[in-house]
Amino acid sequence: MTTVVPTSEEDPVLSVVRFTADLSWADAGADVAEEQVSRLFVEAQECMIQNRWLDLASLMLTSADIVFSKASEKDLECVYTVICNLVNKPETLDQVHEMAELISTKVTQQSKEKPALRLKIMFNLYNLLENPYSRFFVYMKALNMSVNGKVTEHVVPSFKKIDSFLREWNLGVKDKRDLFLTVANILQENKSSSKDSFKFLVKYLATFSGEDEPSMSEAKEEAVRTIVEFVEAPDMFQGDLLDMPAVAQLEKDAKYAQVYQLLNIFLTQRLDAYLDFYTANSALLKSYGLIHEDCIEKMRLMSLVSLGTNESPQIPYSLIRDTLQIDDNEVELWVVKAITAKLMDCKIDQMNQLVLVSRCIDRRFGQHQWQALQTKLASWRGNIANVLSTIQANKISEDGVQAMQGLAIH
Repeated sequence: MTTVVPTSEEDPVLSVVRFTADLSWADAGADVAEEQVSRLFVEAQECMIQNRWLDLASLMLTSADIVFSKASEKDLECVYTVICNLVNKPETLDQVHEMAELISTKVTQQSKEKPALRLKIMFNLYNLLENPYSRFFVYMKALNMSVNGKVTEHVVPSFKKIDSFLREWNLGVKDKRDLFLTVANILQENKSSSKDSFKFLVKYLATFSGEDEPSMSEAKEEAVRTIVEFVEAPDMFQGDLLDMPAVAQLEKDAKYAQVYQLLNIFLTQRLDAYLDFYTANSALLKSYGLIHEDCIEKMRLMSLVSLGTNESPQIPYSLIRDTLQIDDNEVELWVVKAITAKLMDCKIDQMNQLVLVSRCIDRRFGQHQWQALQTKLASWRGNIANVLSTIQANKISEDGVQAMQGLAIH
């Protein structure tokens, strides 16, 4: 099959028009094909002369779509590179955006046919655009196409740049919600780290702060999903979900109040509270796919953290045993688990059957914890300033002594 190679004799656009037209009408017979190819060629020339770039893009996309299953990937990539470059032709941003919409919509329509190639075309289009919102539109089209075409692994690496994208795109609240939820869904489907999916769900819920009740209700199901992801994640032990309005609304919700209660247990209470909850709501946990044994293990670690935070820095083995509902010979094992998970720093005093705690994480890291951290940082800053001031004063004093000694010698 002939590869499209632009030459100095013919404009690349017209080369593509001729190539796709030839391929589209190849089975229609020589006479019919020649007539149709000539017609499309003339129409393309007229569009170029009259600066009707959107019409030209539409004409080229129609032909390219017809030959998508016939041409090689190399040829298609060349064809769509020329088409995508048409976005540089319009004079206004609105016209550019209209063309970006046209191209991206056409490219993503048949997402299951050569999806990786279609995704490559979309990112090529993205890189050719300068208008931030047009870039966002194309990016979202690419994300949704990757889901439908089952090629999400190709878009996941771009999620590391989301923060810089957001600074560039300057999105409104609704667009941010669409972005965060789409990314969270892709990460969940792609079986990436549960923390990554959870992070974007939290970002999504945060956009509802300050909204009225009708708007807030839109986030209920995702708030429940976020709680479930937190509870089932074996490596997440702290959060500020209880302080988020989108989550707090569930506390008095007839359908989801028990889910909120479960979150409250995991962030503020101990194993006995969870076991009581499970006895009364085992069917609820099963309906959300939560495994009781896994919840017990996580709650034991959370309860141990609670002891280290709220009790004396010296925790008796017996208190750990009773709180975690374990045997005497398991106490040190659970302390080591907590240390390994970086939930606490401590020493084990086997002689006196004590755990000496020097640091514990805060399970609930909300506004109160941020204020406490701010106070600590301010205190440290003040202490450092005092130390520097003392050092500077001592240095001035020493310099003065040395100067006096020098005068005495002369």
